[in-house]
Amino acid sequence: MQDIELINIKELILSDNQNLAEEIRGRLTENRVFMLNVMASPGAGKTSMIVAAIRRLKRKYRIAVIEGDIDSMVDSQKIIDEGVVAIQIQTGGDCHLDAGMIQPALGKIDLEQYDLIFIENIGNLVCPAEFDTGSHKRMMILSVPEGDDKILKYPLMFSVSDALVVNKIDANSLFDFDTDRLRDRAAVLNPNMPIFEASCKTGEGIEKWCDWLEGEIAQAF
Repeated sequence: MQDIELINIKELILSDNQNLAEEIRGRLTENRVFMLNVMASPGAGKTSMIVAAIRRLKRKYRIAVIEGDIDSMVDSQKIIDEGVVAIQIQTGGDCHLDAGMIQPALGKIDLEQYDLIFIENIGNLVCPAEFDTGSHKRMMILSVPEGDDKILKYPLMFSVSDALVVNKIDANSLFDFDTDRLRDRAAVLNPNMPIFEASCKTGEGIEKWCDWLEGEIAQAF
């Protein structure tokens, strides 16, 4: 009986994507532009967190945002309203951004004119964790209403993230969210990942994760 030859399409796709991501990261580093990939579920507060960071950092850094959405340009308008350039990627159904999508978006940006680029990935805790976009770091946002057990359901997302922001802590009294339990689980899964507690509504904790971001930018170049 003839052996069946197996072609693993997923492995080929991920390998090609990784190679392109490394090229993108190299180009960004060469131009001293730091890129942060922001990932979260729908409604966790990605846009609000990026806007909060823009308001604190735009006097120090020249900022652009790459917005990923299956459809709509609502979030891009919020970025533009802050006086920051937004490049919209509409995936038309794909549940993540990857290096192949980021490359043409970067082609719309004169890297010599910028210091910091935020990627707002598609709202999803599965696919975005698998695809390197070429960013220097990956940050995940988990909102209090989602529950502290998301780390058990989506371990890869928590494993690949370089930082975790727990958003909407102003709603702690309304939900059964155990921050200590989350930290204990994260310490096992990703012990080097810093965890910040924040609220875009009140502004609490925003400064701390922005300080982390500035530290990462300083170390990158």
